[in-house]
Amino acid sequence: MTADLEKAYLDAQEAVTKQGDTVRSLKASLKDGKVQKEAVDEAIEQLKNLKIDMEKKQKAYEDVTGKTASANKEAFRANLLNALERRLFFIPSFKIYGSVAGFYDYGPPGCAIKQNVTQTWRKHFILEENMLEIECPAVTPEVVLKASGHVDRFTDFMVTDVKTGDCHRADHLLEGHLEALLEDRKHPLTAEQTREARELLAGVGELKAAELGAALKKYGVKAPDTKNDISDPFPFNLMFKTSIGPRGDLVGYLRPETAQGIFVNFRDLLYYNGNKLPFAAAQIGNSYRNEISPRAGLLRVREFTQAEIEHFVNPSDKSHPKFKNVAGLDPLLYSRALQMGEEKKAQRMKLGEAVAQGIIANETLAYFIGRTYLFCTTVGLNPDRIRFRQHLQHEMAHYAEDCWDCEVECSYGWVECVGLADRSAYDLRAHTLMSKVELTAFETFSEPRMVEELSIVPNKKELGKLFKREAKAIGDALEAMCEGDAMSMKAKHEAGEEVALKVEGHVYQIQPGQVEIKKQTVKKTGRSFTPGVIEPSFGIGRILYCVFEHCFYAREGDDKRTVFAFPPSTSPIKCTVFPLLQRAELNQRAETMSEALTRAGLSNTIDVTGTTIGRRYARTDEVGVPFAITIDYQTVEDSTATLRERDSTAQVRVPVAELAQVVRQLVDSDVSWADVAAKYPAQAVAADEE
Repeated sequence: MTADLEKAYLDAQEAVTKQGDTVRSLKASLKDGKVQKEAVDEAIEQLKNLKIDMEKKQKAYEDVTGKTASANKEAFRANLLNALERRLFFIPSFKIYGSVAGFYDYGPPGCAIKQNVTQTWRKHFILEENMLEIECPAVTPEVVLKASGHVDRFTDFMVTDVKTGDCHRADHLLEGHLEALLEDRKHPLTAEQTREARELLAGVGELKAAELGAALKKYGVKAPDTKNDISDPFPFNLMFKTSIGPRGDLVGYLRPETAQGIFVNFRDLLYYNGNKLPFAAAQIGNSYRNEISPRAGLLRVREFTQAEIEHFVNPSDKSHPKFKNVAGLDPLLYSRALQMGEEKKAQRMKLGEAVAQGIIANETLAYFIGRTYLFCTTVGLNPDRIRFRQHLQHEMAHYAEDCWDCEVECSYGWVECVGLADRSAYDLRAHTLMSKVELTAFETFSEPRMVEELSIVPNKKELGKLFKREAKAIGDALEAMCEGDAMSMKAKHEAGEEVALKVEGHVYQIQPGQVEIKKQTVKKTGRSFTPGVIEPSFGIGRILYCVFEHCFYAREGDDKRTVFAFPPSTSPIKCTVFPLLQRAELNQRAETMSEALTRAGLSNTIDVTGTTIGRRYARTDEVGVPFAITIDYQTVEDSTATLRERDSTAQVRVPVAELAQVVRQLVDSDVSWADVAAKYPAQAVAADEE
């Protein structure tokens, strides 16, 4: 009966998730005018009913078992966070001063595992893909981020407490208020009010400032702590602003992403690479976003580690020479068609088929999807809880050709951990326009071609007479015109009309004769072009948190014996060494064993506490140590020791002289535990571990 109740609850939970995707796709169709608002309202009402049904089934399970359902995310998360903080994986920063939201310190095991994930990323991408790694300053001049659009558009809506001045993120306040209303059993909403609240809740993230302000006023939302009135929403730039130099007149920001450092160095990187495309540059480093109200632990913080790749390609050729290596992989793909269709569920599909069917735009983007999938599974993420979701059309920037998010399921739902985007040539063009430095590549044709090209020649003499000091800027703007604008100006000049030209906020009237515009056919041996870029962007902290969740479990029959089942390559410590008892002859051999492991490049620790061997195993299981060596009196007699594997708790007897090499091979995945168990004699499990 218990199993049936739990299954009913899990099925109801899946139905809620599916209906939530239905609502999202219908809202996208509503924007495109493909469905009526009534269809969206009906879907939201169905979602409400499904949630009520799910809550009933969860309560039925808990009433019968007397405990929280195994799928209860909050309970699982509480147990996980307790283990992480208790064993010092990470803790809130500045703890003795009350902490500051959005900042975390990594303790010894957390620091080690983060380094292991980062080094795995560096080997998997930079080394194996022969990428160019760079390191750029975190402080970035304003002009760089003005060109990228961050100064003007990198914002969230904020409100303030009108009495205390405390700041709150407007959409979060509205979401929290609506959720509280919907969950209020003492003062339930009417059916119409419930429908309206759920519809608004589903679209909070898409509200403009005025719409958001109207909703906050309509529902009487107050400041959460003081219950004071709040201000109207206003945009808040998420970058940390600073000044550069002692005079303070050069504005800068802490970088909100690592990508811009790669773009501004494109010309030098291209030269370093022998002026050949394609090539990829990568950077690992910290980025900074001044989140209004950080929450969800490591998933939304103010300082975080990014690992970003900018793969520069010829826009006319986005094939990849190594695509065949990943074409047979079949990760869960959640394409636009699946999101907009009936089933609303990601499906496994081979990447080769996805490219052939046009689901993924090109081989290079699909190649990085495949490589990202392999990386995620290597560091410890469950492949059944990884999906690649394609952006719907209204989610993509106007310049993007195709975008996918690597989303990982955890207790917070599906969380974006990696963004993979074909950004076309937008970034290099933006920096070319702002810096006046050409960020282009040159392609040599196999044989000369006759090419029609646009020629724009400003009449510098005439411009100088009329515009004086502004003449050069006007001439530069004329030469930078796109073909459409240039040909439109040419047609108007031929009709005897003047044409308005906007330059740096000023408008100038360009007369016939002040510029010569024509198309001409010329013989070309090559062409200059602005490369396109494929960008995989990894949030290391988010990946790390999801690894913690996916690898965390409790031993069967003992909820207090928790384990982190990290892959050996990810584990913060590879091996522990235990002298069975506190005896000089055992301690000395344990130290010698530890030294051998260290020489083999394996992080290890010696535990000489007087507790039982079973408790010491449990203690190391809780920080994810995959292997343990026990030195006992048989070691003194025959120079063998016990090697234990964490997940199976199986043990074998191995000659001490071979142990360091065996553990090294296990960590490097050169051999499996099954191989080791087949080669060496089994050792009985300690009585206090059974």
